[in-house]
Amino acid sequence: MTTSWQAVILDETRHEDRELLDRLRSDPSIEILDRLAEQRAGLARLTPKPTTELVEEPMRWIYYPWRRTVVATLGPAGFRRLRLDRNRNKITAEEQERLATLTIGIVGLSVGHAIAYSLALDGVCGALRLADFDKLELSNLNRIPATLLDLGLGKPVVAARRIAELDPYLPVSIDDRGVTAESADSFLDGLDLLVEECDSLDVKVLVREKAREHRVPVIMETSDRGLLDVERFDLEPDRPLFHGLLGDIDSKSLENLSTHDKVPYVLAILGAGDLSARMAASMIEVDRTTTTWPQLGSEVALGGATVAGAVRRFGLGQRLESGRVRIHIDDHLDALVTPTGAAHFRATTSSEELPDLHSSALHTPSEAIAHSATRAPSGGNVQPWTITTTSDSVRLTLDRTRTSGLDVAYRGSHVAIGAALYNARVAAAHFGVLGESTILPTGDTVEVALELAPSATENELAAHYDGMLARTTNRHLGIPADIDAATVGALEAAADAEGIRLALITDRAAITEIAGIIAESDRIRYLTAELHSEMISELRWPGQDDPDTGIDVDALALDATDLVKLDVSRRSDVMALLGDWDGGVALGEDSHDRIESSSALAVTVTSGHAPADFVRGGSGTQSVWITAQTHGLAVHPASPVFIYAHTDAEFDTLSPRHADALSRLRTRFHRVVGIEDGESIALVLRLSHTDGRAVRSRRRTSAQVTH
Repeated sequence: MTTSWQAVILDETRHEDRELLDRLRSDPSIEILDRLAEQRAGLARLTPKPTTELVEEPMRWIYYPWRRTVVATLGPAGFRRLRLDRNRNKITAEEQERLATLTIGIVGLSVGHAIAYSLALDGVCGALRLADFDKLELSNLNRIPATLLDLGLGKPVVAARRIAELDPYLPVSIDDRGVTAESADSFLDGLDLLVEECDSLDVKVLVREKAREHRVPVIMETSDRGLLDVERFDLEPDRPLFHGLLGDIDSKSLENLSTHDKVPYVLAILGAGDLSARMAASMIEVDRTTTTWPQLGSEVALGGATVAGAVRRFGLGQRLESGRVRIHIDDHLDALVTPTGAAHFRATTSSEELPDLHSSALHTPSEAIAHSATRAPSGGNVQPWTITTTSDSVRLTLDRTRTSGLDVAYRGSHVAIGAALYNARVAAAHFGVLGESTILPTGDTVEVALELAPSATENELAAHYDGMLARTTNRHLGIPADIDAATVGALEAAADAEGIRLALITDRAAITEIAGIIAESDRIRYLTAELHSEMISELRWPGQDDPDTGIDVDALALDATDLVKLDVSRRSDVMALLGDWDGGVALGEDSHDRIESSSALAVTVTSGHAPADFVRGGSGTQSVWITAQTHGLAVHPASPVFIYAHTDAEFDTLSPRHADALSRLRTRFHRVVGIEDGESIALVLRLSHTDGRAVRSRRRTSAQVTH
């Protein structure tokens, strides 16, 4: 029987390798397996696309003498890239490279076999050293994943062969004598970490004595109740062996003990009170009704996974302290509970109807006017206003407690107040009491006053009353179509009547570019902790409190899959990881698709940068919105994150990590839209053709906002 255990890597471009390949091909007892084309196709499909150098890397032939088989495969770099691609992003590409620098020794190849294979499987080491003097017996096949064909082979050979068949490029060395007092120093020399899984108590102590001298950390896993033990001799060179559980003991005093005599020491290491009942009972029966202590292959496999997790932490410099923990399957199965929280699956969306705001439902014109003002849109539906009414006036002031990080210098709030003022003026015109409106500066914000006085009811503002009450946000995907000239003219007139300019984007290439810009700005919003927290706080899930502000998730027009994705995106820890990886492209895909599905983008533009200019911009935006909806268009505000940031300092405040990127996106956006110096954007509206039914936003009650 051959005892070879290393794969022979052959490069056909080398003369001596080509000669050996020719001999192997001519040998009828040698099987040749060539699935290289499939591997190359798999490599080419990877995302991100592999480099030309990687794709063109010369292939290799791998000869397994013990199988009398030659296998065609990718070169080492391409092989590793493709084999470990599914690790991402459980392990990032950069982390994978760091872990590939580790050299790990494993002493004891029963439990150690599972650990060695797990480390190789995950690709979390760059080299393995395996040591065990024992040979594979039939009684080992309850926990070692070998076969009858392997009986009589050294355990290190069995493990090394299995690893070679998984990854022929991973260097594996073996010592079939085990670790002895004479070989311990050489075995430990150059190791980054030692995994100890041997049965011999004296060797357990010996390898720790030597590991402490060499400042090599030691990990041990005992399958009973999933005990994982870590001793960081690299950080604590004076740490007592086994955490002091065996007292002051040395390896020589433990030599040649019988299985029976080992029991007290084993119990001291494992903790008699921490053993499973079945293991503890079996210990009493050792050398009586059972030969030795029991082990289950399934628990050994769990140990392999546990140690692999600890090695990842160690190799990446994450927290891994000296100590021990138990990862016990039965304990976890005993803790089975019914999951809480309802799934966010709905076949259709629905929403409770809002109160009737027509005059028949209200007592006085001033009340109707105030109610109309509350129907205005605002960022995140925060409704950032306080309304004061008298018999002859309605006044709107900013509620500074209802703003967000996107509301730079309260510019978004001023736009919302401008929209509320427009609604109030429409209602006042409808009731024949439209007087003058004034915008009064108050520090860094404004107060808006609308005088109520008898006036004619037949005017263009009054004609918008029903449309104003029916105004909704419709976030459904659209079907791009031309907007007729009459509608375009009406939209431009609606903006002009309020003293603002409308930039109507209908060119498909421009819409596509803007879709990319807004998608990237949304990605940055998700990855900026403060902005992400505020965004998620605006969402209202079924059964959640405070339904009178924020955005009902039903209104987002998402299917069941996208709702689940949104639920995941609520997690700040997930966003932090994506931020660390500079990932999360998918976070902006929904915005991208909705922009692309639009028939046009309506960008409302006001001259100037003062609060009053944004109030005027808000009034003009509301006029355009109502007009668009009256002409059969669905309207959805889709402003980019950077819309209200003007200066470097404001970008730094908005998203310190991504300030420069947002500034560049703003420059691109202004170029595409055609924003001139001295102008400011009030809002960006998607205009769509869709049959999707809008869900109306909930509102705070009049009592909450009116004084």
